Amino acid sequence: MKVLLLKDPKDGEAGPDPYVKELGLHGLEATLIPVLSFEFVSLPSLFEKLSGPESYGGLIFTSPRAVEAVKLCLDEQKCKKAWADSLREKWNSKSVYVVGKATASLVKAIGITPQGEDSGNAEKLAEYICLRETSGSSPLLFPCGALKREALPKILKEKKIALESLTVYQTAQHPNIQKSLTSYFSQVGIPASIVFFSPSGVKFCLEHVQELSGSLIDQMKFAAIGPTTADAMVAEGIWVSCTAKNPTPEGLAAELKRVLQQ
Repeated sequence: MKVLLLKDPKDGEAGPDPYVKELGLHGLEATLIPVLSFEFVSLPSLFEKLSGPESYGGLIFTSPRAVEAVKLCLDEQKCKKAWADSLREKWNSKSVYVVGKATASLVKAIGITPQGEDSGNAEKLAEYICLRETSGSSPLLFPCGALKREALPKILKEKKIALESLTVYQTAQHPNIQKSLTSYFSQVGIPASIVFFSPSGVKFCLEHVQELSGSLIDQMKFAAIGPTTADAMVAEGIWVSCTAKNPTPEGLAAELKRVLQQ
């Protein structure tokens, strides 16, 4: 069975996308079409804040792109490796909270130890943080995207846990979305399932998918990587056949296999 993944490109370096690989192990032929493009911003401000870990109680990452922004800042200091290593050590003495295993693996790759990766979404991570932080402590530094949801900041504010947000990347529609989708539907046809990985992906792709599938749209099972994306799909009138219990390749594969065998 064919599955279309509408997401940002894989996180990490070489090799196949982990979702494509995992679905293949379950007999599902997955194709990934990138739907988002990213532009990093405010990196000088981020570097300045990273250079002063004594001013913060820790870090929060809710997206791989935010980790990439930090990596870019640290990589700028290659000629000062001892200094960069010292900075990593100082941040490692603090709490570094993350959502999801993909983000956690990137944090580990830059030499920092994360926690909270099993929380699954921003709301649960906020609850996890609230159990470990106290009001009146130094603020947590939160590098984030321009389209971040307000759930996590709201929950922390209610618990009087200080948070300092900094927008470090902007999300835009990938320039080749329409061309890629048209090519896929003309060459492959109607997939058994389409998986959305973000509310932005729903916003940028849904109209094209509806036009290309026409009356055959009811033949497809629509899936979401998590509850936030599922909510965005429902808001657009799309029936969500399944939502991954965990936002991982294994979690998605298990749910797709269940609904596609029905």
